[in-house]
Amino acid sequence: MHLARRTLLGAGLAATTATLTGCADRPARPAPGATGPTGGTGVPGRVAASAPVAAPTSATPTPRAAGPAPYAQRVTDILTRHLKPTPAHPRHPAYAGAVALAMVDGEITMHTAVGHALRYAAGPRELPARQRVPMRPDSIFDLASLTKVYTAILVLQLVDQGRVELAAPVQAYLPGFSGPGKERVTVAMLLAHTGALPVGAKVRGLSGDAARRAAVLGTPLLPGATPGDAFRYSSVGLMVLAQLVEQLTGTSLDRALRDGLTTPLGLRDTGFRPLTWLSASAKAHRLVATDARTSRGLLRGTVHDDVCALLGGVAGHAGVFATAEEVAVIGQLLLNGGTYQGRRILSSAVVDRMLSNANRGRRAYDPDRPGRPADHGLGVVLNQPWFMGDLAGPATFGHTGFTGTSLLVDPRRKLVLVLLTNRAHPNWSWSDPDPIRVAVADAVAAGLRPT
Repeated sequence: MHLARRTLLGAGLAATTATLTGCADRPARPAPGATGPTGGTGVPGRVAASAPVAAPTSATPTPRAAGPAPYAQRVTDILTRHLKPTPAHPRHPAYAGAVALAMVDGEITMHTAVGHALRYAAGPRELPARQRVPMRPDSIFDLASLTKVYTAILVLQLVDQGRVELAAPVQAYLPGFSGPGKERVTVAMLLAHTGALPVGAKVRGLSGDAARRAAVLGTPLLPGATPGDAFRYSSVGLMVLAQLVEQLTGTSLDRALRDGLTTPLGLRDTGFRPLTWLSASAKAHRLVATDARTSRGLLRGTVHDDVCALLGGVAGHAGVFATAEEVAVIGQLLLNGGTYQGRRILSSAVVDRMLSNANRGRRAYDPDRPGRPADHGLGVVLNQPWFMGDLAGPATFGHTGFTGTSLLVDPRRKLVLVLLTNRAHPNWSWSDPDPIRVAVADAVAAGLRPT
């Protein structure tokens, strides 16, 4: 499915496990322009972005750090166990490395990193220890479908501005979104995955960006499917909404992300196409690798999703890269009703709408997860035990990404939980990330009580 990738080997150190559990282990953030160390344990210093396009240069607001949580060591042990084959994955490790972060009531209670950001070369073949790159708490991951949350926020900002109506047909904004039955598809349906669109768009073999973008808009509805009838997960819907954002803001999606979200929040390690704005040190020591077995060679800093790659690395369904801490900021922003550290990004009313179940009473079609609930807000999933485990509940929201990433927010516990793994390094078919997501969620749930 995913075709091979260009080899890009980063300099690295021997295997290491880095763990942060509380403020005592958290060094001061370096000044902008400073570079982090080349490896080792603890939390390496940040590296300021250079010449950013979608990654701003302002300092990231730092969440408060609390003391070590009782579940921190248990989560670290779970993540470390899956660096080797287990009964769940007897032939291969579940991933080369992982980072987990938990915030409770705005305070970091766990931040742990295990394994490697880079362990394999193209082929795949295992790298010698001296060429591997250890995972760090501030490692930068390909978020895959977590990108959909960012795109949804940009759409909802337009709703706040009165420039988009959720109940309006998509064709009112994008006339190219044409084809039988598509006049009934609304903006809200695309956000809630009830627009009757297929999972992916067919853009391979087309010449030029304009033809690919037109093909996305022209994607036909699924045969026999009716808009608004049922939940069917679709990346196409968010690809379409990205073009809506671009149409109404008059700028590219990466710049819209910068202007509408990352700059106001001070997120300097979040954006599309990180190879264009990361320093040389960050590229070598902080970028997390994904596939190493396809025609594109090893991927490290280049988006894993093939359609996004064909769209230039910027799309509404995939392509954003970020650290665990900066993903957690997005979760805290929504948990706070649209504000973060005094900055309002969305109105409380639109956040309430975003986090309400838009699919109540609808069926869900998901061949990979039979029996899953259709519960979904506008850009986030709700109450999904298959990855939320014991943290699942009617108000629990979040999203997952194909590369092994996930964001989970439990309002009952005032909890934001981020788990980022590189399960697609070197081969996404080696493991199923869902059982590990559940194990981590269950470990955190066991250490917390709903407030």
